Order: sequence, then structure tokens, then C-alpha cells
Amino acid sequence: MTAGVRTSLTVPLRLADGWSGEARASTFDGLADRGEHLAFRLGSPSGIPLVRVHSECLTGDVFGSERCDCGPQLHESIRRIAAAGGYLLYLRQEGRGIGLYAKLDAYALQDTGLDTYEANLALGYGEDERDYTVAAQMLRALGVDRVALLTNNPDKADQLARHGVDVVERVPTGVHLTSGNARYLAAKARHAHVLTLPIAAPGG
Repeated sequence: MTAGVRTSLTVPLRLADGWSGEARASTFDGLADRGEHLAFRLGSPSGIPLVRVHSECLTGDVFGSERCDCGPQLHESIRRIAAAGGYLLYLRQEGRGIGLYAKLDAYALQDTGLDTYEANLALGYGEDERDYTVAAQMLRALGVDRVALLTNNPDKADQLARHGVDVVERVPTGVHLTSGNARYLAAKARHAHVLTLPIAAPGG
């Protein structure tokens, strides 16, 4: 299935830490899952663009929840991509693809001792339900077929490569460890992500 750009427009951005800039936001027709995903072009991409594929996290991205590192990763990505030139793909895949309500159900199970992956399995889902087919479609619609991918998650790079995107480099994100997300990040490190955690979390 071939996707195309539906609408592009300039959007002014301002982060809570004071960073501000402009992004070129694009919407799409023909995406495989028919979702309303967004791409933001930041800076002046030239050569191999820096790309972040970021899955929506309402609790972390919008409300600043410290149960995860999603909000800090999003803000880091915007700043780094704006400086280097590239694209932020914002995918509507809440809770590793299980949805907002199910994610909160998983949070309740985590409060009983399960980690994030075990909680998803206990609810009858896979450890990670995300599919990055649409990310590859979005990049192709934008004329991008080679990327430096900003992620600690090798599965993102593997899936993009399987869909024909040349991931020439996997660029690690920072480790945004707090006392509130230490268990969450430890589970990431055990299960799939390439990251090294400090011995102790701030305030831990």
C-alpha cells in the first residue's frame, strides 16, 4: 500500500523548558492502519536526516508522568532533530500499541509487582504490540529512504529495515532515569532496549 502526504503546514513549537522553534507538520493518506499519525520536519535536513519514531504517551508526553521516560525522550528528540535536521514521526500507538485504557490497566498490575512487559502479557497482549509499517510509509511519502534513527530500541531499526528503509546508524537517546521510572527503565534494559543505567536513580 502506498501512502501520500495529505496536508503540510508550519507549526510553532514551545517546550516547557523554554526551547522554541518551528516544525513542518505533515498528515497522510493511505497509511496501512488508517491511523492519524503525524510527521514533523525540524531544522534543515540534508544528507542523512536524524529521525525519531516516537509512540504517543498521553500520560508522559502531555501530563509529565514519571512512570516512564517518554516525555523527556520526546523533548530531547525535538531539540536534537532541530539542531541536526530531520524528522519526528509521532505515532498514535499508546501503551506500546495496546491503547490508553489498557495501558492504565497495565499500570495497576505493575503496582502489584509485575513489570511493564509482564503486565501486558497478563492482560492478554504481546509484550510490545507496535508495528512500524506506517513509519516506513510516512518516510517514503516524505521522500526519505535513508535515516539515522534516534532510539535505544533495536526493534524499531529492524522493522524499518524490513520495510525498505536504510537505517545507516542507530543513534542512542539519553537515559532519563528518575526514582519514579527506575523499575520501568530496568525492565526495558532486561527485555529489549540497549541502555546502561546508573547504579542509583536520582532521589532513589
